[in-house]
Amino acid sequence: MFRSRLATNALLAAVLNAAIALDAHAELPPSIKVGDATLALNGAGTRTKYFMSMYEAGLYLGAKNADAAAIIASNDPMAIRLEITSGMVTQEKMVTALNEGFAAATGNNTDSLRTEIEQFRKCFTAPIAKGDVFDLVHQPGHGVVVLKNGKPQGVIPGITFKQTVFAIWLGKEPADEDLKVSMLGK
Repeated sequence: MFRSRLATNALLAAVLNAAIALDAHAELPPSIKVGDATLALNGAGTRTKYFMSMYEAGLYLGAKNADAAAIIASNDPMAIRLEITSGMVTQEKMVTALNEGFAAATGNNTDSLRTEIEQFRKCFTAPIAKGDVFDLVHQPGHGVVVLKNGKPQGVIPGITFKQTVFAIWLGKEPADEDLKVSMLGK
């Protein structure tokens, strides 16, 4: 009976998380403007931790694409939007998660990107609150532009850095495998 109740609770939690994720996706805009390019929402999902929603993430591309490696390698305009949905996401926890993401995306070899990663971290020094929106926008020839609630926080140049940032969510060891699949529109 105990095992059956655990299975029922696990199934209920999975269904509830799926329903929350489906409902929250409607809040992400269907497209965003990056310079002269209009990018369409490729896919979106919920970053969960311990069955709690942390943020909604959407991947915006010029054309639909489900090939994570091709998206990471691409030098086309693209963006990842993060909408914070939990008050548990703090500046400190975001920086810790980004550090873990960079380590996973580089196979623990972040030395060659140390300067760029430090510039990126500085874009997350202000307090983070539920409702904040971060856009990580790749503009070819310019770099990754970080916006918080529509306000520029910094620009980090380099295609290698862009590839590493997008690999945090789309790489071989993503922050959340279910979120990666959702962002790829699968």
